[in-house]
Amino acid sequence: MIGFLRFVGLLNAAVWFGAALFFTFGIGPAVFSQEMRGLLGEHNYPFFSGAIAQVLIARYFDLQLICGLMALLHAFTEWLYLGRPLQRFWLGLLVGLFAAGLLGGWVLHPRIKDLHARKYAQSLPAPARVAAAGSLRLWHGVAQGINVLVLVGLGAYLWRVAHPVSTARFVSPIKFQS
Repeated sequence: MIGFLRFVGLLNAAVWFGAALFFTFGIGPAVFSQEMRGLLGEHNYPFFSGAIAQVLIARYFDLQLICGLMALLHAFTEWLYLGRPLQRFWLGLLVGLFAAGLLGGWVLHPRIKDLHARKYAQSLPAPARVAAAGSLRLWHGVAQGINVLVLVGLGAYLWRVAHPVSTARFVSPIKFQS
């Protein structure tokens, strides 16, 4: 059971970190690449590349939340089954990563999606579209900054899961010293 629990935790951390890396360095740049510009055409590229990114990022945030929830469940299962105390730093990191997923999926993504739609809305006057474009750049920068922090946190979390602290189940090692 201990081996299975460790495997599930490591698999979840690897999937979570791998998905974040792949989305950041693979999917994101591909959507805004010259190949996508050629595929969509010069006239359609600016709007549809952003719209495609919105669809993909919604799925990415769903995966972030699932992996974050599994990581929290794994930490509590280790605490219950192995008697391993929850270390504040790692629990805080997990809660922070989960909160970043919630923030991204429920706050940043809807705001960016709305600003993207307003930037390209032909029914809005030009000054409103220009203001929406400026706000979109700002919020996209905030989202990218949070994403970099999440990548660093996920790398640390993956390292922690791959190198667990070895502690006795119920008896502290100090009791065995003479």
